[in-house]
Amino acid sequence: MKLTDYQLDLIEAPTAGSLFLEGPAGAGKTTVAVERMLQLMHQGVRADSILVLLPQRNLAEPYFEALRNPGLVAGGKVDVLTLGGLAQKMVSLFWPLVADQAGFTYPDGAPTFLNLETAQYFMARVVEPLIEGGKFNSVTIDRNRLYSQVVDNLNKAAVVGFPHTELGERLQGSWIGEPSQAHLYADAQEAASLFREYCLENNLLDFSLRVEVFLKQVWSVQVGRDYLAKTYRHLIFDNLEEDTPAIHDMVTEWLPQLDSAFLVYDWDGGYRIFLGADPLGGYQLKNQCQAQVEFPESLVISPDLQTFAAGLESSFNRVSDQADALFVSPGQHTSSESSPGDVRKALHFENHRFHPEMLDWVAGQVNQLVNEQGVPAADIVILAPFMSDALRYSLSERLSGYDLPVQSHRPSRALREEPAAQSLLTLAAISHPGWGIVPARFDLAYALLQAIDGMDLVRAQLLAEIVYRPRQDGSDLTSFDRIKPEMQERLTYQLGERYENLRLWLQSYSLNPVSELDHFFSRLFGEVLSQPGFGFHHDRDAGRVAANLIDSARRFRWIVAGGFQDSQIALGAQYVQLVQEGVVAAQYIRSWSAQTPGAVFLAPAYTFLMSNRPVDYQFWLDVGGHGWAERLYQPLTQPYVLRRRWSSGAPWTDHDEFASSQEALYRLALGLIRRCRKSIFLGLSDLGEGGYEMKGPFLKTIQRVLQNYPAGRGDRESERLP
Repeated sequence: MKLTDYQLDLIEAPTAGSLFLEGPAGAGKTTVAVERMLQLMHQGVRADSILVLLPQRNLAEPYFEALRNPGLVAGGKVDVLTLGGLAQKMVSLFWPLVADQAGFTYPDGAPTFLNLETAQYFMARVVEPLIEGGKFNSVTIDRNRLYSQVVDNLNKAAVVGFPHTELGERLQGSWIGEPSQAHLYADAQEAASLFREYCLENNLLDFSLRVEVFLKQVWSVQVGRDYLAKTYRHLIFDNLEEDTPAIHDMVTEWLPQLDSAFLVYDWDGGYRIFLGADPLGGYQLKNQCQAQVEFPESLVISPDLQTFAAGLESSFNRVSDQADALFVSPGQHTSSESSPGDVRKALHFENHRFHPEMLDWVAGQVNQLVNEQGVPAADIVILAPFMSDALRYSLSERLSGYDLPVQSHRPSRALREEPAAQSLLTLAAISHPGWGIVPARFDLAYALLQAIDGMDLVRAQLLAEIVYRPRQDGSDLTSFDRIKPEMQERLTYQLGERYENLRLWLQSYSLNPVSELDHFFSRLFGEVLSQPGFGFHHDRDAGRVAANLIDSARRFRWIVAGGFQDSQIALGAQYVQLVQEGVVAAQYIRSWSAQTPGAVFLAPAYTFLMSNRPVDYQFWLDVGGHGWAERLYQPLTQPYVLRRRWSSGAPWTDHDEFASSQEALYRLALGLIRRCRKSIFLGLSDLGEGGYEMKGPFLKTIQRVLQNYPAGRGDRESERLP
């Protein structure tokens, strides 16, 4: 990689001191931070004295990639951690000293650290009696979403820095609507308090509790602070605008004790505000550093896209009074000055009446780019505010028709919503009759559809009707050889052979089953489903889902088998029930890893932003939809009200909602533009996926931009948004 002169100057600058580097996405800041880390090591700094802090684990890949290169000097290894990772490491180390002070009932016992999935499992133990007693009776959301929102409230309290007992008060104080909503906030407070008590009684530490213990019992005492100061002498803090007030406060106190600090800030960031990010607080670290440097120019976007970005800034209905300073980052430096670029060269669009017509156009344009113009498929992303199963399937089928492979990533999906996971869970239930879980015939048909290469839904349903005998004491699968010859021909002998191989493997396993469900998943995947002739053989997405499911089942076994298992229910059955209830999946780094070579990437827009990588071409679907500007319905929480910069008790008004939605949409659009090298394709249709008219605020904003840049002569005069 060729570095610019100003990048080299910063990399080779003297080691000592603290420096704050800011600029837009794509300016080469992370590249400098990575090279700065390597430069420290080349200058003789021990690797184990360097700490790299990041807001999210997937952002660590550039650092890990650099550290994997041969030739690095000895001296331990660089720690690349998030706040949660640092907290877990320090709490584990200082547990004998802090457990009693933190209020754990059994301070002599070992701590158990929970991920998001296992936290929801234990949250269910606390919340289900409340639901049965009439709590939460005015809300209609899936229980897994209820659990995750209560967990999210606790996380917000921990990273913002207020007691978790104030959650209900803060949420109720801002509410000005129906009284029933205030009762929901009170129920959420009760659930959060009971869950915290349960964790303290059982030495369980979810994210919120381990952060609180770290900050209050480790960092706040001299012995913990001295240990950190002695261990880590050099700090690299990247994407700090996406991190939380808790870590910003800690770094502010830590900076004077460090030999060197390199802080990196993205203008117009703050995409994780709904997870507690505080870009305003992060920017204040600039004043604590001895030197400040700006990289004001993007090395990614073209002049045409730069002009589009400047036009968006002046076209958004963004307000700037004092109340709205909550949402506006002081690091914004987008210029509205005249630019030599042409907005209409940066955008490609075509109006359509119906949603399927728009998808046909998108697939056709991707085909032209890849198969006719030679653009690498990995340099193309297709984005939507929400990527539903129907939308993903429709796009995948259309792109497959052009022989274009597809990779998708939707991190907020529950494991049960992944077809590959459903297939494995169904086959697990059939292979363990002692669980008493009897899958429906359609579930088996769906499992066969995913498991056997070449199987279609009609044949899968027909095969399941013939061979499956569901019984409470154990379900049988009939041999393909026992099917009538005319039906065998209809199903085809090739598919019958593959089914028979799968059936015989399941039958052989059931004679000597293992108690560890993750071992079953691993064997089934490795010995059967990943082999030629089976559905996971060429499907990288299915392989990733299977690996995530194996990890999830293993972590569940490690935690629950340590004394929390219901003796009346097998551990594997408990896990299957947990997943079937829709537990929100934890974050698995392999799902965020580098894109599959030669595959078009499908993802929600925010997911792509947090992968923090540029591409040549972007497709924005359903630009006229309201999903680009609306935040998710979360009846038990409110991400803006629980921020540090919101005055407790201040009412949340329609004006605040409008201001926040406009600011979030602006940040989203600008972030996407800054991660595009060449041009953007706008997916437009008069009617959306659900048949509703598509005239949302994002479309109107882009219309205003184009009105300020009139079309030229010829065919460009016909390029008008609806």
